[in-house]
Amino acid sequence: MNVLSLTGICRSYDQGGTRVDALRGVDLAVAEGEAVAIMGPSGSGKSTLLGIMGCLEPATSGSYLLAGQDVSQLLPAALADLRGRFLGFVFQSFNLLPRLTALENVELPLLYARMPVRQRRQAARDMLAAVGLADRMDHLPSQLSGGQQQRVAIARALVNRPRLILADEPTGALDTATGREILSLLRQVNARGTALVVVTHDPAIAAQLDRCIHLRDGRVVPAGFPPVEDAPMPADGHGATAMA
Repeated sequence: MNVLSLTGICRSYDQGGTRVDALRGVDLAVAEGEAVAIMGPSGSGKSTLLGIMGCLEPATSGSYLLAGQDVSQLLPAALADLRGRFLGFVFQSFNLLPRLTALENVELPLLYARMPVRQRRQAARDMLAAVGLADRMDHLPSQLSGGQQQRVAIARALVNRPRLILADEPTGALDTATGREILSLLRQVNARGTALVVVTHDPAIAAQLDRCIHLRDGRVVPAGFPPVEDAPMPADGHGATAMA
């Protein structure tokens, strides 16, 4: 069963009167419990694709099913509810609120979900302990190392028990050893059944996941595919599909 399914996804922008096609007919499915890497050069559409997967921006055309629901048919409140229940996000820059403690940062998704105070506080404590930060709960982000901040971010992503984690360069701001620890933590989460999508520039990270999707100029292409300008595309303008 797929946790998400994208069919013919296109995303276009108007930039100073010029149309920019960020995504061009992307087909992609991610199965329950699968770990998928997304790779591609800068400007290939990786971040745009992740934004659409995360319901943070709409597709211009195409179909996106998340947990079996067509996100294009949802009103903003229903879309926010779906995102909060089914998705967790991990960013390269951690995106922690600087004036909140580690515990308070992890509590935030549960606060938005209107979970009672005592229940959400305990859930946040349990999740921080699970990522090895039981002794850092009351620290501000500025009092934590980069690796510790990313662990807080992972705890925040997991506290609502999502079915899918979307990670945008989660090791990009970390040294090699710390990056390995963070990837190992994400893989442990994945091994317990949570699907994982990781945008990365690092082939070594992609090699540790179940499957790798390659983007170039907004299209999904086979691994090792030559630059788009050097290779003809199919007549319909779509790249290779990446269905699970």
